[in-house]
Amino acid sequence: MSLEQVLAAIPHRPPFLWVDEVVALDAAAKTIHARKFVDPETPCFAGHYPDFPLLPGVLVCEAIYQSGAVLLATVAKDQLRDGLIPVLTRGRDSRFRRMVRPGETLDLEVEVEDGLGTVFQLAGTAKVAGELAVKAKFSVALVPHPGA
Repeated sequence: MSLEQVLAAIPHRPPFLWVDEVVALDAAAKTIHARKFVDPETPCFAGHYPDFPLLPGVLVCEAIYQSGAVLLATVAKDQLRDGLIPVLTRGRDSRFRRMVRPGETLDLEVEVEDGLGTVFQLAGTAKVAGELAVKAKFSVALVPHPGA
């Protein structure tokens, strides 16, 4: 899935788009593998931290969450056609194992663990060069678009 297809799948836009491409998406298994290149020019590095730039953990989690939203665009496509959008309702059990530095690439893997109606439970990981950086569980609700 290309960047254009990612943009068609979720409401996020630059500068707050944290998915560059989808490597694999299996709707039957409800899994996705996406990627995000961590551009050294990302503005947050100027202050986090000037002498030792690190991608804030919350942004790594956001990349996982956005990958989940792309997955739900396929898994829950009929519901999303009804004008609903995916909204994070809960982040839980996030574990930070490795720092993410400018110039690295995040490999993002997410799976839908459960769902009932318009609420989904997901789990995901972010890895850099095969090393686990973050793992997290989260909930997403499909809600009416405020402009609809």
